[in-house]
Amino acid sequence: MSAACLQRRALLLWLASTGASAQPAWPSKPLRIVVPYPAGGPSDIASRLLAPELQKSLGQPVLIDNRPGADGNIGTAEVASASDGHTLLMGGLSTHAINPLLSRRLPYDAVKDFSPVCLVATVPLVLVMNPAVAQTLGVRRLGDLVSAATHQPGRLHIASSGNGNPTHLAGELFKRLTQTYLLHFPYRSAASAQQDVVAGNMDLMFDSLPSALPQIRAGKLLALAVTSSRRSPGLPELPTVEEAGGPALKGYEASAWIGLFTPSSQPAEQLARLQRDCVNALAGPALRERMTAHGLLVHGSGGPEFAALIAAETAKWARVVQVSGVKVDR
Repeated sequence: MSAACLQRRALLLWLASTGASAQPAWPSKPLRIVVPYPAGGPSDIASRLLAPELQKSLGQPVLIDNRPGADGNIGTAEVASASDGHTLLMGGLSTHAINPLLSRRLPYDAVKDFSPVCLVATVPLVLVMNPAVAQTLGVRRLGDLVSAATHQPGRLHIASSGNGNPTHLAGELFKRLTQTYLLHFPYRSAASAQQDVVAGNMDLMFDSLPSALPQIRAGKLLALAVTSSRRSPGLPELPTVEEAGGPALKGYEASAWIGLFTPSSQPAEQLARLQRDCVNALAGPALRERMTAHGLLVHGSGGPEFAALIAAETAKWARVVQVSGVKVDR
């Protein structure tokens, strides 16, 4: 081999080695998890519990940034257009399954703009009543409520955290299966809806279990059933809607869920690392215990399983939206 060929070969080897070593380490700065809802809700709680564990494995601070508005659309759209490689989203049922079914002006594409990292947790909803209203109507369990609603259509007022929200659609599914009529009042937030149920201005609502637990434990709300397919470790004595509701509610399940996403532009190797670190973090007993104490059911499913869940949930709620005729203007 000539001297010129040897020199060219050496140069190519040097360029290859320096090119590989010159690749910047990732993450190279703090990561940001955008929570598209106000502080204190299930998505915020899950993010703040998960962040320290990811920080340990990723070697960079993991910050929480609440960007509420339009039932999650504002914060979600911000992450869809992020290109810094260090911005994540704690999305969920509304942002990636329900809102695409309802919104005519969605500022992001839930499928094309995002890559699923991992399913963090499911969030059981809980059917709660004002205790004084329940006592007046003789409601002690779910069957009593169905009976009261059947015999007095329109008498009971059900609150939700907004049209098209999971707390609303859980009620629509319940009404359809029990063939009852509950008068729906949408609120701007779950907190304001819950406050009016506690005050007796509203009779009942489907609330997220993490949000309702303090009021249930204080005796300010009467819990009738959880909407998950199995009982919640946070309230193990409380039956599921399916258990307590009889044949009409067989198969009823209306849990929300929370999951971590990246923009679809995230490089594959970075996405794989996030998936691995997220799944490993959620397998830790200490983190699972902390999340369970807040009423969250921890999962830790990776990207492919998470993507399959999103597709199944979108199909499920599309049927509820179609039958109920739910409409929103957002």
